[in-house]
Amino acid sequence: MSAVSGIGWDSHPFATGRRLVLGGIEIPYERGLAGHSDADVLTHAVIDALLGAAGLGDIGEHFPDTDERWAGADSLALLREVAARLHDAGLAIRHVDATVVMEAPRLGPHREAIRIALAGALGLEPAQVNVKATTGEGMGFVGRGEGAAALAIATVERPAG
Repeated sequence: MSAVSGIGWDSHPFATGRRLVLGGIEIPYERGLAGHSDADVLTHAVIDALLGAAGLGDIGEHFPDTDERWAGADSLALLREVAARLHDAGLAIRHVDATVVMEAPRLGPHREAIRIALAGALGLEPAQVNVKATTGEGMGFVGRGEGAAALAIATVERPAG
């Protein structure tokens, strides 16, 4: 087996009247993220990292925002679908490391629940998923509290040959 990695990035603006969902967990906050699906910026970054590692394109190719089937979609369900596609291709997901970037709310109290939710969707142990959080230090759209971003790297193993 040989290990390969992929990188994922996503960002969404905040919007009133929306739930804030990160890593499949609803976080209490006065605003959520705007998007075609549930706008789970963290899960979207993880999906793109996995698709990148597998050489399978990106989230927009598989779940386009022009397709009404994905309107309001649960991003953890999309993640489960991507994990199944990798499995069907003979790839084994070994590790995911992700960082959420936003000014507020703080993710510390929710970090373990997020890790468990992502790991469950991927068929991994929570120790194989790492979730970190940081701020924009007052800079850019994140620093002004206009939205959130996430970056992820995923490591998968391919069969030798």
